[in-house]
Amino acid sequence: MGVLSSLVTLLATTTSSLDQPVTNGLSLLGTLGAHSLPKFLSDVRLVDGSPWGDHNCTNTNPYKAAPDTGVVRKYDFTISRGILSPDGYERSLLLVNGQYPAPTIEANWGDTIEVTVTNNITGVAEGTSVHWHGFLQHQSQWMDGTPGFTQCPIAPQKTFTYQFRAELFGTSWYHAHYSAQYTDGVVGAVVVYGPTPKDYDIDIGPILLSDWYHVDYYTTVRSLTAARPGLPPPQPTSDNNLINGKMNFDCSVATNTSVKCSSNAGLSKFKFQSGKTHRLRLINTGADASQQFSIDNHTMTVIANDFVPVQPYNTTVVTLGIGQRTDVIVEADGDSHEAYWIRSNATCAKANQPYALAVLYYENADVDGLPKSSPWNSPSIGCANDPLETTVPMYAINPGEPAETTTLNMTVGQNATGHWLWYMNNSSFRTDYNQPVLLLAEGGNTSYPDSPEWNVVNTGSASSYRFIVNNDTPTSHPMHFHGHNMYILAVGTGVWDGTIVRPDNPQRRDVQNVPANGYLVWQADADNPGTWPFHCHIAWHASTGLSVDILENPGQIEHLAIPEASYQLCQEWQTFSATGQVDQIDSGLRL
Repeated sequence: MGVLSSLVTLLATTTSSLDQPVTNGLSLLGTLGAHSLPKFLSDVRLVDGSPWGDHNCTNTNPYKAAPDTGVVRKYDFTISRGILSPDGYERSLLLVNGQYPAPTIEANWGDTIEVTVTNNITGVAEGTSVHWHGFLQHQSQWMDGTPGFTQCPIAPQKTFTYQFRAELFGTSWYHAHYSAQYTDGVVGAVVVYGPTPKDYDIDIGPILLSDWYHVDYYTTVRSLTAARPGLPPPQPTSDNNLINGKMNFDCSVATNTSVKCSSNAGLSKFKFQSGKTHRLRLINTGADASQQFSIDNHTMTVIANDFVPVQPYNTTVVTLGIGQRTDVIVEADGDSHEAYWIRSNATCAKANQPYALAVLYYENADVDGLPKSSPWNSPSIGCANDPLETTVPMYAINPGEPAETTTLNMTVGQNATGHWLWYMNNSSFRTDYNQPVLLLAEGGNTSYPDSPEWNVVNTGSASSYRFIVNNDTPTSHPMHFHGHNMYILAVGTGVWDGTIVRPDNPQRRDVQNVPANGYLVWQADADNPGTWPFHCHIAWHASTGLSVDILENPGQIEHLAIPEASYQLCQEWQTFSATGQVDQIDSGLRL
């Protein structure tokens, strides 16, 4: 805890901080000026007191009976380069509307979300795309935002409009899905208002947790994908850990002394009201590290994991793999004159400074003072999520026996040219942004023998499928599946013995941490014809091949009404890539 003690000492000696526009641009997240969220957006016709009527967490199957409000929520996003200092260390970022973190999207359950994205990345131009993490995309499979799978990238100086329904409710996020681009700043929260398993008074809103790097993503990926004959694999090391895009950094340890740096960027701040209950929406938006989140002297009640409401349970520490979300309710039972530390520790990854801090102020506390509270004396739980026995979905679904079962073996190794790669069944994934598999399949092309590195797993017309994932590597992996909530049947170390945890109602989520030298067994209903990534959400692992493309019900893909705009997007990208300036350095493309 020496580093943490030094950090607290550094904080205690500071009296002022950088202005918010210097650290986070136009974003207000992490400031006392950030607004709390409503229970729902009320600019609509209400039925039984809410936009979703009598739908609730226990009697409504969200995969079959989501409401349709007919309301369209429109957003305009421009992605561009900018210079900010989230932790005091100035660097170039990729910003959405001049903000880091990017703007929060809000909608009611059953609304349609429409986002027009303009690629205004200049200097070194590059493509982009935006993935709407956790959204099912039924009847909008081409809006998943995944180049090489469902679309071509958005070419420089071009625009694309995404439109999709909020079929599930709760907390999620969006991020660039082009190479490892999101780690440079293209991340934002999504809040879909809906029923809650447990009532609360105040919605604090999203809390984004992220390991942070002072080196841009392209430089990092370039080093990861360089040949290293006879040498061990490179291991990126984060420089800091952020809460809502803010944290202090000790500039005396900066390796590049020519960069403008302030050791007092400032911390994120939050406000509690005594006697009230507060909802916090935790999101791991990082590149490599799991996060262990806690609030000194306060117990949290977990009410949802990813987009799945669960039977409430109490904890003092929440562990989130990259891409995971956990909604918690916290009772403000502290001293109304005190402040308390909020903590998030980056784990299971190399980090120079893994301890993120923010400040929780009660109504009578001195907002210029710093807390004196101590952390919970909790044992380290590494990268593991809460036990499956603990996480019980509110709406019970029995997945039954699968129609098809596939085994995937995850390995890591050095190829003949000295490059370190991650593999699925001995194949390292590499996409072709010019040929999205969804568009190929819509045209009847569902076999790709000349492109084995696309790692396409065709589940045919199976009504459901199960994957047994064996992690034969010494690293934990947060595995994300697009277009579905996975039934998490079993997870553990060693070899799966066939036991399924709570087979009549297993945990469901769209990201699950898989332990090192362990296994994950998951199942999905084949109710969403499309081409869906199943990949590690550690950005550096995805860049170096740890992904497969699950082709679901290809016979039905031919009947999808893919709009002309998707094909126009590819025409624009192909015109750009035909200039010969595209250099594929990882599993994706970049100029």
